[in-house]
Amino acid sequence: MLKGALAASVTPLTKGGAAVDEDGFGPVADFLAAGGLDGLLALGTNGEGILLSVGERKRAAELFVEAAAGRMQVAVHAGAQSTADTAALAAHAAGAGADAVAVIAPPYFALDEASQLEHFAAAAAACAPLPFYVYEFAITSGYAVPPAVVARLRERAGNLAGMKVSDRTWEQLEGYLIDGLDVFVGFEGLIAPAMAAGAVGAVSALASAFPEVVTAAVRGEDVDPGSLRAEIGKDKADRIVGDALRKWAHDLYHRIGEGKAGTPRQKWDAVWAEDMRPRIGDAVDRDMLKDDGTVREYNVTRCQYAEFFRGLGEPELGAILLCDSDFHIAEIGGANVEFKRTQTIMQGAAYCDFRYRFK
Repeated sequence: MLKGALAASVTPLTKGGAAVDEDGFGPVADFLAAGGLDGLLALGTNGEGILLSVGERKRAAELFVEAAAGRMQVAVHAGAQSTADTAALAAHAAGAGADAVAVIAPPYFALDEASQLEHFAAAAAACAPLPFYVYEFAITSGYAVPPAVVARLRERAGNLAGMKVSDRTWEQLEGYLIDGLDVFVGFEGLIAPAMAAGAVGAVSALASAFPEVVTAAVRGEDVDPGSLRAEIGKDKADRIVGDALRKWAHDLYHRIGEGKAGTPRQKWDAVWAEDMRPRIGDAVDRDMLKDDGTVREYNVTRCQYAEFFRGLGEPELGAILLCDSDFHIAEIGGANVEFKRTQTIMQGAAYCDFRYRFK
């Protein structure tokens, strides 16, 4: 059974993100273990598993298990578009020595409850008796897994151990805190209330860059962010956030706004309402944006990770993780590790920018 603080790990890639970097897994695992984590989730959202081929995912799972070398638990995300691929990946993870398997609802086609049940049951059976976890992340899969499906799955799958819930509101998370199931929080801002309400740990993308911070949060320990603050510095954070927001806002306005009718202000309001706000939430206030699509000012205290870091008095640390969407290569333990990074800035909020920790 999984326990405690786990990193939703990045997947080391090379050749511009076109191949698995077999030499990169050791440095990543060493860093995560040194940060005190209890384990890692391989090939999840942060690990871009859905972007890799079945063969690449199998090899990466093997490399994660080998690199962890018993120091941390390794859960492997086996979720895929088809049930057949999902079951094959789940079975392989069990055979490769993983400690658990997690599966998200398949994206693109929204499965009804009966189909979801069959999909998860097939995946759980493929890796049995290894502990199996349902990975709930409605914004990524495109739909939620109803608690009723989880309840029925308990009757079908004796190895169902719990869930990873990455939904970002308490109202979404609360319904999955089911007696007898181990729930791991995915959204860092909910770690404290979820742990108080019965969650058993966290599987955190942020832990891939700041493992000691997430580990302490899960264990209810105090964290001194002074060393992290010294690594980054407010001037650097301000520049990163400002430059990224200005560039992104300008590009988005001209890419989308040109096709809209009305005054510049009306166009910008439409872009904001339809595209920007759903992606970045409260990371930027509408009034910070000029009518020509440029940024008047910005506030680094509002972003996906800022709520978590605000409790440590360091909201800028969260802001830089949200706002720089251009990184491709990180230096981890002396090894250069590339990432695909083909996704939008909203998904980029879930990717931890290693450059500011290791460059």
